[in-house]
Amino acid sequence: MDFEDTHIRFVRVKLGGRYGRVLDKQSIDIPIPSKLMVGSSQELFGFIAAELAKFILAESESMKVPYDRCKELGCTFSFPVNKKSAKHGTTIEWNKGFAIKHPVGKDVLLELNEALEKHGVAMRVSTLVNDAVGALVGGRYSSSDTVAAIILGMGTNAGYIENAYAIPKWQGCLVKAEEMIINMEWGNFCSSHLPITEFDVCLDAEGPNRGEKVYEKLVSGMYLGDIVRRVLLKLAKETALLGNIIPPKLMIPFSLRTPDVASMHQDTSQDLEQVGEKMKEFGVPDSSFMSRKIIVEVCDIIARRSARLAAAGIVGILKKLGRDGTHQRSVVVVDGGLYEHYRLYRDYLHEAVKEMLHGKLSNNVIIKHGGCGIGAALLPATHSM
Repeated sequence: MDFEDTHIRFVRVKLGGRYGRVLDKQSIDIPIPSKLMVGSSQELFGFIAAELAKFILAESESMKVPYDRCKELGCTFSFPVNKKSAKHGTTIEWNKGFAIKHPVGKDVLLELNEALEKHGVAMRVSTLVNDAVGALVGGRYSSSDTVAAIILGMGTNAGYIENAYAIPKWQGCLVKAEEMIINMEWGNFCSSHLPITEFDVCLDAEGPNRGEKVYEKLVSGMYLGDIVRRVLLKLAKETALLGNIIPPKLMIPFSLRTPDVASMHQDTSQDLEQVGEKMKEFGVPDSSFMSRKIIVEVCDIIARRSARLAAAGIVGILKKLGRDGTHQRSVVVVDGGLYEHYRLYRDYLHEAVKEMLHGKLSNNVIIKHGGCGIGAALLPATHSM
């Protein structure tokens, strides 16, 4: 189960062992009703359990396992948790549009398992990881050259594989494995070198977590739309970008979403019809062609900045691993709607990584799409053995 920002993805995979890899895969995306994003955790997990029960009922004969085998469920959870083990994690906060009542300190797995039992689902959550770790596990299963996983969606994060001896925070005896996964939480990265503008400063000042998640606010899909909105609002006020109209809707925070930005940015029609339609939604009935071109340019600048910053993060990981100038094949898997559904953004990311590696991308570094759902399924499969 992949608990993403606005939906739940259930993935069912049939594994063929070391060499068979994934023999069969079935998946479904279930949107999360907006009322559940501000309700109780019991209501949310109850909804998830009910939808999972439907997914299990639709299981094909080829995917069924003998009744004497316990079914286990892996879960990727892209919200901050305090993890004591793979089986336990208590919520620190809900973000990305969620405002669950009385959320802090509750054990996610315990609540999920209680909901599954209540709905008669003969399955238990055995592993809980975040989306970056899930994507990395899935990527490593398909290619032993996978060294890192990046999440570029409503939020952003990264994980990479590090030599155990190179982890200064590790306390006590080293584990038997020579390598460990590092969950970076790179959305919290901050540096004086980041290209922060007046629009970023205002967005940060008006938000609930001031001074935090600076990198995420520059990169992730949660914020790109609102940064574009702020730029357009200033242009409308100071340059009459939209004529003598300053749309009231344009003054509402987060009224312009990243999917809207992607749609306008990738408008290939001769007179930029999609841009015009979007402006009509904001109360501008007759936008000029010149203003539409400027809007597209603003979208391009903000999206390109995000992609280049994400690319810099990827190259930083490769540099840390000593793989930024070698002939070793290095695979980086990327998951998340920003990367998956925003074609120009994806192109800018690849272009920037190649530029920062001085053209070595095509030969040594492979950036490819990978989902965290398969990784989440692999972990309980390993646990059940």
